[in-house]
Amino acid sequence: MFSALKRLLIGQPLKSAELGEQKLNKTKALAILSSDALSSVAYGPEQILIVLITISTAALWYSVPIGVGVLILLLALILSYRQIIFAYPHGGGAYVVSKENLGVNAGLLAGGSLLVDYILTVAVSISAGTDAITSAFPSLHPYNVNIATLLVVAITILNLRGITESASILAYPVYLFILALIILICVGLYKGVTGTVTPEMHAPIGTPVAGITLFLLLKAFASGSSALTGVEAISNAIPNFKDPGPKNASKTLAAMGLLLAILFSGIVYLAYAYGIVPKTQETVVSQIASQTFGRNYMYYIIQGTTAMILVLAANTGYSAFPLLAVNLARDKYIARMFTIRGDRLGYSNGIIFLAIMSIILIIAFKGRTEHLIPLYAVGVFIPFTLAQTGMLVKWVREKPKGWIVKLTVNLIGALISFTVMLIFFITKLGQVWPVFIFLPLIVYTFHKIKKHYEAVGEQLRITTCEPSVEIKGNVMIVPVAGITHVVENSMNYAKSLAPDQIIAVYVAFDREAEKQFQEKWECWQPDVRLVTLHSHYRSIIQPLTKFIDTVEHKANESNFRVTVLIPQFIPKRNWQHILHNQSSLLIRAFLLYRRDLIVTTVPYHLKK
Repeated sequence: MFSALKRLLIGQPLKSAELGEQKLNKTKALAILSSDALSSVAYGPEQILIVLITISTAALWYSVPIGVGVLILLLALILSYRQIIFAYPHGGGAYVVSKENLGVNAGLLAGGSLLVDYILTVAVSISAGTDAITSAFPSLHPYNVNIATLLVVAITILNLRGITESASILAYPVYLFILALIILICVGLYKGVTGTVTPEMHAPIGTPVAGITLFLLLKAFASGSSALTGVEAISNAIPNFKDPGPKNASKTLAAMGLLLAILFSGIVYLAYAYGIVPKTQETVVSQIASQTFGRNYMYYIIQGTTAMILVLAANTGYSAFPLLAVNLARDKYIARMFTIRGDRLGYSNGIIFLAIMSIILIIAFKGRTEHLIPLYAVGVFIPFTLAQTGMLVKWVREKPKGWIVKLTVNLIGALISFTVMLIFFITKLGQVWPVFIFLPLIVYTFHKIKKHYEAVGEQLRITTCEPSVEIKGNVMIVPVAGITHVVENSMNYAKSLAPDQIIAVYVAFDREAEKQFQEKWECWQPDVRLVTLHSHYRSIIQPLTKFIDTVEHKANESNFRVTVLIPQFIPKRNWQHILHNQSSLLIRAFLLYRRDLIVTTVPYHLKK
């Protein structure tokens, strides 16, 4: 039944040879990998205005030069990550760049920051999208957490079905959002040209404003830079592109940068032109759409596509997190299970882990993750700074053709990213202080996992001088519940392996049943030793595991291996299995993770 449900939700397994068919073309990659960056247009410009309005409405004109500064940073990041794509064509982004050029700890800091950032991407985006839904339907507001959790599950299932299938579905709302905002910007600009938007609606650029400081402007710039989250995702996901991967990835990155620049600058300019003041009840994009179109169908299309893009921004995390986890796992800094491809050739363990962590965050913060946005942004600018600094070291060390130009691009990007990161730490310390705790803990955990893998590898390596342990014999323990063909089948299997000793173990609940079973056993299997255990409290597991502990302790002293064979029969219908084998399943569950103990089941298939 579970298998049938899995096939229904995820689809039939794909052959490894079909991996090439699961790679993305530029059109689908742009939709699935840029949704996070493009969705930030919905809140990035608003963050600038929220800081500036603390002075006065006259200060809102500063949003235009600040927006230009954000575009300069965007250009530096796009050029930098384009160089990273060609320099590191196997993906990994900031983690690989920092590790190879700045050292292991810098790489782990970048990798850990991005892992956390992708989890926050899912939690924040889904929560923001849920807020948009419950704002439209206020009666659903008490169910915010439930709706957000269901959305995470839905997107997780979509990604488990394969990256091309999820991209095919998610491309439509992403491109619809882009089209809706371009129409909004074009109509808004047309109204400005035709005189509908008058200069009286806003303070002229250059108007002196009392109380404005460089610190406040830098704070507004840092807040607006939150619109650049997700820019690095493409450099992490190069293996997902059709060949030639680096070339297609660089073109997709350029297209994303161009679209982000158009949408961001358009929203910033229209907010200035309309004299938009940020409100707690209504977003800046909503106010612009309302003034441009009125509350008609076009307004609701823009609001609807904005809500969709905020939800789908989570998909950038689902695309980039598993690939970053693969790079860390290959270097043995996280569990190797993240390198395993699932039925649909995606890294399903990474996808499922990301979903679980995101749901935990959503439940813990009750769907209100807005105070995680500063953590979300600072988690991006740490890898931004490290990646570009790593590229500086690479160009200085290798000095390839045209390295001065490349060095200059990365130097500008590194300085701006570092400045923004410092501003975040200085101005939002009350919100981002957890970074100083969890990032060192993550790096420490990475090192502990690496140390564990190295220690285990050293012991398993056959080139070591340590002599192998000589196994002198084998003891087989067979739990039995009666005299049946199932038990007979298990005994025949045990005898075929020619062990040194076979011990049948029977757990009795009363003395009379214990005596009767001993007599029957002596007649049926006189050559197999039977041990009967009396259970005062009608428990099978406790006396059985205690007996196994005793046998295992004595066997280890003599270098004997202990094997537990659990009789089990298989009905014709799979769903009936659990009805007949509760004890077998429980015994197996309790013994499965015991050290130095081999546990296996011996099946007996019913013919009718």
